[in-house]
Amino acid sequence: MKALIIGSGIGGLSAGIALRRIGYDVSIFEKVREIRPVGAGLSLWPNGIQCFSHLGLHDQVRALGGAMDQMAYVDGPSGETLTRFSLQPLYDRSGIRAYPVARAELQDMLMDEFGRDAIQLGRPLQALHETGDRVTAVFEDGEATGDLLIGADGAHSLVREHVLGKTLPRDYLGYVNYNGIVTVDPDIAPPDSWTTFVGEGKRASVMPIGGGRFYFFFDVPMASGAQPARDTYRDLLQQAFGHWSAPVRRLIAAVDQTSLNRVEIHDIAPLDNWCRGRVALLGDSAHNTCPDLGQGACMAVEDAVVLERALAQSGADIAAGLQTYQSARIARAAELVQRARARSDVTHGKDAGATAAWYQELRQETGAGIIEGILKTVQGSPVFDRFA
Repeated sequence: MKALIIGSGIGGLSAGIALRRIGYDVSIFEKVREIRPVGAGLSLWPNGIQCFSHLGLHDQVRALGGAMDQMAYVDGPSGETLTRFSLQPLYDRSGIRAYPVARAELQDMLMDEFGRDAIQLGRPLQALHETGDRVTAVFEDGEATGDLLIGADGAHSLVREHVLGKTLPRDYLGYVNYNGIVTVDPDIAPPDSWTTFVGEGKRASVMPIGGGRFYFFFDVPMASGAQPARDTYRDLLQQAFGHWSAPVRRLIAAVDQTSLNRVEIHDIAPLDNWCRGRVALLGDSAHNTCPDLGQGACMAVEDAVVLERALAQSGADIAAGLQTYQSARIARAAELVQRARARSDVTHGKDAGATAAWYQELRQETGAGIIEGILKTVQGSPVFDRFA
């Protein structure tokens, strides 16, 4: 069986590795000529780690990940710690640690594991069509034909347009995210802590990744459409956060402006269909979510594992296998997209009263409530069966 995968992000590469496990001949097609990181870091929670373990990649992911032993929320303007707690209860109950990683390094590892010779760069998809039991992908420089095609081509997916027969709008969630990587600095936050500074509907956060580094992000509520020059990004952060406490100001000073990313945050309302014939969606093309649950990459690798299992069970009936895949994934993905959006509204001040109430709740938080929320999120994973 021949599988064509459009997109070489975390989801597409994971799907390629998964399908090879069940005997598929897989080719991945990527529109860009050079792989560059989109977003500096990401969080891999126990459900994502369990899926990578299923793919035989636990040790590789662990080698990339940071030691995240605790979590804290700090009042941004004053520097007062609202809550700080150990994540060990999460790891004890799940039996699996979380590993925040640099996105580029995770993608690089997956490309090595899949095999770079089977990844065709600089081949943007132009169109696709099905004839009988074959799917053909059309590129500027030729065509490729297979038994199925997986659209892992992201938020602006062309494959999604084929599956749905229309283009879906992306919804702006009201804030801009600045992100990057800095060297760990204990004067910003403890090296083993995911620390988030909150206030005024804004956030500044650092998370330990491998190599003695913090992945950081700043969230700033604002209208969409601005296109500031890159060399002004740090000045904009200074305007938004310059009156906050010393650790946040120190983080801004540490930022390398040349590698600072700026992203307007959007999502897409949950889809009611992921498949058409022998074509299916995976990752952001199927469930474009905001990052407020930290589940984007985890959801993509969950998709890959479920796709593998569904196609292994369906054998030669690929269309039936894709329908099984869709049925197993669509409700969970919709729930997480909706929960992430609801959390985004609270954390970014869409309702000032709800945001103020959240800040007050954090002052009373022992960690138990937040850990229960994380467990609720991860325990729906298709391969997660280790909860006590």
